[in-house]
Amino acid sequence: MTDRRRFLATTLAAGAAALPGVSCAGSAAQAGKRRPRIVSTWDFGVAANQAAWQVLNKGGSVLDAVEAGARVPEADPKNHSVGRAGYPDRDGRLTLDASIMDGNGDCGAVAAIEHIAHPISVARRVMEKTPHVLLVGYGAEQFAIERGFPKEELLTPESEQAWREWLKKSEYKPSANSENKTYGKGKPGDANNHDTLGLLAVDAQGRLAGACTTSGMAWKLHGRVGDSPIIGAGLYVDNEVGGATSTGVGEEVIRTAGSFLVVELMRQGRTPQQACEEAVRRIVRKRMKTARDLQVGFLALGRNGEVGAYAIQKGFTYAVCDSGKQDALFDSTSAM
Repeated sequence: MTDRRRFLATTLAAGAAALPGVSCAGSAAQAGKRRPRIVSTWDFGVAANQAAWQVLNKGGSVLDAVEAGARVPEADPKNHSVGRAGYPDRDGRLTLDASIMDGNGDCGAVAAIEHIAHPISVARRVMEKTPHVLLVGYGAEQFAIERGFPKEELLTPESEQAWREWLKKSEYKPSANSENKTYGKGKPGDANNHDTLGLLAVDAQGRLAGACTTSGMAWKLHGRVGDSPIIGAGLYVDNEVGGATSTGVGEEVIRTAGSFLVVELMRQGRTPQQACEEAVRRIVRKRMKTARDLQVGFLALGRNGEVGAYAIQKGFTYAVCDSGKQDALFDSTSAM
């Protein structure tokens, strides 16, 4: 796994503070007033950022960059949150969700798609080759096959073993931040919940794009779809302002149109950090009785490259990549 420096949170408003001697000096938010830049959720975002940066640094488009970045965890056999190694639903079926969006408002998504290894690339085809935004289930699979994507059995032996271990008790108890606790670690059946790769990029001209991909909640009801493929919930991007993506319990993000909310708060003048904080606090206020058992986090990128991140619980990490550093990893601040 890529070597990375961890940056620990020091202030509520400023985000996470960087270790001395690294090009991303100061907090992620304070250091952010430059571009181009790529940010993504969780530890596995480091490798995704590096792949995206290779595209952007060679003159590729931000849309090409975020697609290339999202494909990395989709193909990672150790990642049980995203793509072909994801944990299945309670019926033992692996369904995947993804969305992609550029700063001009063009977007595409797929939800509950099976047998296709790279849903992010299918989402892009939906955006570019159809008049639609979202295709789901068998229709999304059929579209992908017609467009040349191979049909594959994606459920890995490790994921199937984890599902069979889960069946012994069949308890559905989502736990916060289990995506980091189990990434490449643990024994089958340990995780009752996992998460999302959300990735945002801005180029030197201020053009933005974003991608979001996930295998959704482990052991979910078959057909369950979270926020990741929902434009405005799991992902939203606007060249005039910036972009945002989310992680955690998707139902809570959908209820607040979370990523759209973060971008609109930025449009009203809040910094990316302030916008993420307000979006999280709205969820906490509305779900006060259950908030301590939930994890929801937002990650935002302004068109000038400024970064913000905030979560209900401690433990939400995010990766930042620019011309000075391709493997910087931060811990977000939290509401609790």
